[in-house]
Amino acid sequence: MTEKTFICDNKNMNPRKTIPKTAVPRMFFIDQEIASGKYPNAPYLAKKWETSVSSINRDIAYMRDMMKAPILYDFFKKGFYYTEKTFRLSASYATEEDLLALGMAKSLLDLYRDTPIYDAALNLLENISVPLGSINNTDWYKDRIIIPKTITVHVNPEVWRCIILGLQENRIITFTYEAGDTRDEDECEIKKKSILKTRKVHPHQLLFDRSAWYLSGYDEDRKDGRIFALSRISKISVTKEEFTLKGGFDYRSSVGQSYFGVFKGVKSYKFIIEIKGEAQWIKERQWAEDQNIKKTANGIKLSFSSSQFDLILGWLLSLGHKARPLAPKLLIERWKEAIQKMYAMTRYS
Repeated sequence: MTEKTFICDNKNMNPRKTIPKTAVPRMFFIDQEIASGKYPNAPYLAKKWETSVSSINRDIAYMRDMMKAPILYDFFKKGFYYTEKTFRLSASYATEEDLLALGMAKSLLDLYRDTPIYDAALNLLENISVPLGSINNTDWYKDRIIIPKTITVHVNPEVWRCIILGLQENRIITFTYEAGDTRDEDECEIKKKSILKTRKVHPHQLLFDRSAWYLSGYDEDRKDGRIFALSRISKISVTKEEFTLKGGFDYRSSVGQSYFGVFKGVKSYKFIIEIKGEAQWIKERQWAEDQNIKKTANGIKLSFSSSQFDLILGWLLSLGHKARPLAPKLLIERWKEAIQKMYAMTRYS
């Protein structure tokens, strides 16, 4: 049988009048996929880029009609191809801002190097970058715009895969979990033998905070919501049991008013912390929804509401002698207690 090819159907592929900025990297991705000779179709491209089929069709129509890309659709192989084998989309369609944003996105991926999404995301960005390699000085930013290395937390690919499957199909997962250290040393000693615990969890959401991934879900044994560090999960499996998402499962609806991380408590407090000096870096940041900053004789006074007590205590201690708590009373007591313990340790150094 003689192979037949057909021009794309204009009825379903009305070209764009102008090219939106968000479509530029997607078109370079489409160009890379078509040039690879894999005969990609619109549903495949839409799934890979995580966009709609209609957006892909409009992009291809624009590439064909406005960029003069020699694109045809093969109905036997059910995909697009270039009639000119050496054709590649010209990088001149990408603006200088587009090139810089693409390069910086690749640099930002270093923050996720120890997570399973790193290789897939880097491969996607590399594919987009291929046709841009002919542009002179596209890498000028590498030694001028720096993203410093940060502490990373490794995630087991199998743990990631099982959680993603549980999220996609609303299936219950089971795993062994290594609980973190307790605040009280004696209590930690008592529980040392039972630190590994088996959990049966309804996975709700994946959370990323300070270079680490966490799972927010419903723990069947504890009959309550819990947050689990992926780095402490082992012996994981996806069960055949399904669960139904109930209202209020969204972590964002219950995180509270402050922005100190993923963990929160049950009770909310009104925090007041005095910080010495100008503390310009405090003024420049948003710490909570209802924060208030006032100037004092010694510096500034930061006040806000939050249920993230332990995280705020840790942050306060990290400021050392430059900050002291004024409220609530429990924060003052815990702050003093921590300082006394640290001072006691100096006698053994």
